[in-house]
Amino acid sequence: MVPTGRCYECFRPQVVCFCASIPKIDNQTDVLILQHRREQFHPFNTARIVHKALSNSRLVSDYTSNLAQRLQLKPRAGLLYPCPSARLISEVASEQAIEQLVVLDGTWPHANALLRNIPALKSLPRYRLAPTEPSRYRIRREPSATSLSTVEAVVAALRILEPETDGFDQLLRAFDRMVENQLTHTGSATTGRYRERRNRTFKNIPRALLGDLANIVVAYGESAVGVRGCKQIAGPPISWVAQRLGTGETFSCLMIPSCPFDDVFLGHLALTKADFAVAVSLEEARLRWSKFQRAGDVVTVLRPRTARLFSYLAEGRDSCLALKSVDLEAPDRPTLDAVFPTTEFPAAMMCRDSRAGRRLAESIGLVRYLNALANARLRDRVRTGPSHEAPQFTRS
Repeated sequence: MVPTGRCYECFRPQVVCFCASIPKIDNQTDVLILQHRREQFHPFNTARIVHKALSNSRLVSDYTSNLAQRLQLKPRAGLLYPCPSARLISEVASEQAIEQLVVLDGTWPHANALLRNIPALKSLPRYRLAPTEPSRYRIRREPSATSLSTVEAVVAALRILEPETDGFDQLLRAFDRMVENQLTHTGSATTGRYRERRNRTFKNIPRALLGDLANIVVAYGESAVGVRGCKQIAGPPISWVAQRLGTGETFSCLMIPSCPFDDVFLGHLALTKADFAVAVSLEEARLRWSKFQRAGDVVTVLRPRTARLFSYLAEGRDSCLALKSVDLEAPDRPTLDAVFPTTEFPAAMMCRDSRAGRRLAESIGLVRYLNALANARLRDRVRTGPSHEAPQFTRS
């Protein structure tokens, strides 16, 4: 098959390029889009549409530290950022008119990282929108029903700030065209994107958590304390605990640290120096784990950071399942205790009153909760027939 060409403005194949439908808009408010570098070449990114359409706009994509250095703000700049303390943009008085609208482009974790690591943004007044309908961005999952894509948010804000400006309806039509083109040209069952999507059930619960959980091993690990002022890199682990749900078998191992721990860090782990008297080398821990893990086990952890710890223990031979992307549909990203009742510690767990033991118990509780949720959903679908819901995506 002859490969199709690609447009390097919208980053879509030429056959679905929509650049010609993007209007030129002479907006009055300066729009500054700070883009997380991981969004720069995403084919469904809408910040490029905004920048191409608005004559008075800048799109800056770089590492966060570089963005902080390059940032140039005007005296009456305002940050478009939905938070409880933000003012409705519709309530801004004319004498307080926003001269420069700063927009963060990326997933919600990316936007939070930009806000956290660019000091100048923290002092900006924050403004929010009040969407009356869900986003039309059906090809990327938003974190809530009222969340908007970058193009939708900028259009909504500019319609309020400068209602006399023309072209916003045409810009949204170009956006709709991109969405419709993608839905029309979705991948076939042989594509990687399709296979990845099919490995998830509703709420983005992995299919591995359906059924009786006989081959599920839930695990949790701890790493050594980081150095103040430096980004901590997980690993190698100093503690690893796990339980095989099918049989109740447990694994618990402390590893010899590279340097002694102080009492503060030991208190954080809810361990003592006496507990580490039985610690073993990383090589010995790997040997013990290889005897515990069976062929067909699906090692399941809560967060990617724990998955990186597992890579040290498994020496890169095996992967594990991280549950970060599961949609619990609970407000404000609650703690695990708010999602399901507290569970008991695994009965045979060494140092089960430690932080690792508690975290493992929480993880087991979450896995069982998701298993019950997915199984109930499957039973409902068997009774009522297949639904026509769109597949669940997790924004990367």
